[in-house]
Amino acid sequence: MIIADTIKTIDDELSKRYIELDPAGYFIIYLDRDAGLICAKHYTNIINEKGLAVDPETGKVIPAKGKVERTAQTLYTARTAKELCVKIIEDTKPCPVGFLDHAAYLGREFVRAQQALISGEDYIQD
Repeated sequence: MIIADTIKTIDDELSKRYIELDPAGYFIIYLDRDAGLICAKHYTNIINEKGLAVDPETGKVIPAKGKVERTAQTLYTARTAKELCVKIIEDTKPCPVGFLDHAAYLGREFVRAQQALISGEDYIQD
């Protein structure tokens, strides 16, 4: 388990770094176990002068934690992480992801969601 512990330590440390928010929006990822699907709701946002995500309709800052009542722009669903990446990154024009680091993050999360779908474990977006 030394390798697993080392990987977790590295990932936990990297999760603390500053990440610039994507002006193209953000995704809420979840599983539809009954349908066997990975789901990703895309929400639009505006990044204000302080670097905070703002609801384009209300002008209010979107909190990072807690429940937010907003309407998703688009719902993407797929059976695998790769299929979902292709739908969002390659097939959607214009692409709803503006930053490469955001695309990489989504790919990692889709793989985690796929693993949870296969294993039956809970999936919680990082």
